[in-house]
Amino acid sequence: MTDTAPLWWVREDLRYVGTDLHLGGVNLAHAARGSGTPAYFYSGPRVLANLRRLQGALDATGLRGRIRYAMKANRFGPLLTLMKTSGLCGIDACSPNELRHAVRCGFSPGEVSYTATSVSPADLDVLARNPETWINCDSLSTIRRLGAVSPGRSIGLRVNPALGVGYGENQLLRYAGERTSKFGIYREHFDEALALAAQVGLKVEGIHFHVGCGYLNAQLPAWREVLHACRWFLDRVPNPRVVNLGGGLGVPHVATDRALDLETWAGVIRETFGGTGVEIWVEPGDFVVKDAGVLVLQLNTVERKRNTLFYGVDGGFNLAMEPVFYKLPCEPVPARLRGEAATAWSPDALHPVTLAGNINEALDLWAENVPLPEMAEGDLLVLLNAGGYAAAMSSDHCMRAQATEHLLL
Repeated sequence: MTDTAPLWWVREDLRYVGTDLHLGGVNLAHAARGSGTPAYFYSGPRVLANLRRLQGALDATGLRGRIRYAMKANRFGPLLTLMKTSGLCGIDACSPNELRHAVRCGFSPGEVSYTATSVSPADLDVLARNPETWINCDSLSTIRRLGAVSPGRSIGLRVNPALGVGYGENQLLRYAGERTSKFGIYREHFDEALALAAQVGLKVEGIHFHVGCGYLNAQLPAWREVLHACRWFLDRVPNPRVVNLGGGLGVPHVATDRALDLETWAGVIRETFGGTGVEIWVEPGDFVVKDAGVLVLQLNTVERKRNTLFYGVDGGFNLAMEPVFYKLPCEPVPARLRGEAATAWSPDALHPVTLAGNINEALDLWAENVPLPEMAEGDLLVLLNAGGYAAAMSSDHCMRAQATEHLLL
């Protein structure tokens, strides 16, 4: 990649080499021709680098820190096994099948925390058979029923500070705020939750909160308010051992976004919980895997309809639902350019394009009026930031075939 091409997403391991886009040193056009499309590719080294950066920030708080990767973001078995062998993280699971899958990928039950909602009796039976697994209870009902089947264990309480934070101003990505949420225990019920836990034989040794997804630097002041509000809950736990900050750390989606300042992030944690002696846990999903993955699709239709130029591809929102469900920006780029990057991406070479998927629904548009270089039917297109909440949320709507997944080492 030449220095003259102003592509905001370029980094050492994601860039054009000549005319071909490479991820982790792998030519994506060559890889996709071999695998077929649609296909996800995940950079293992990028995932491990993200984990190391985050652990370094936790270390900078002066408190013991532990990462519990939220596997709902990406549950690809080879990737989970890579994480396990690295020793850099445990797992946060939100269903019995996720717990079982984590164990199959090498994690012990004691390396898994469990954070779920509307927990069923069948779920609790599984948890009772895994006493080493840390559980974050988010309701009085769960506390009462867990105590009946698994008394004597230590738990965390998921709390709701009635404050939320997420990507930009996107209310869809905030899990707490003015609107009453199904997640967590509010202030007015917290003393009752502590008393109930003691009554049924459960030891509350920590709090947990997860108030939204995708926050970046601009949201750190609001995140500081969240942490300060949650200190109220912590101070009411008799012998706290763990504060679980949940996940929500974001990655840039557009050119105006800036990567999360982990030094400032760590400073907020230190300011709020320093001196408490608690261990800080964090449950990142997107931060670990999103920018480490791409989805490669093939153009099958290049056609102008009225005043709109459509690029149609062989995959739709069933493969990556966030652009439709959560209105998150989508960043498509060609896998192979028709000339050097500086020329192909120059403003006068770009055309406004609406990128359409192959699902028979009007809302199946990846992006509208996005500037792209000239492409032709048969070319390969790469969707960036597809490592998290893409394959894991996919469906077979319209009975469209699922994409293949590949780990790059």
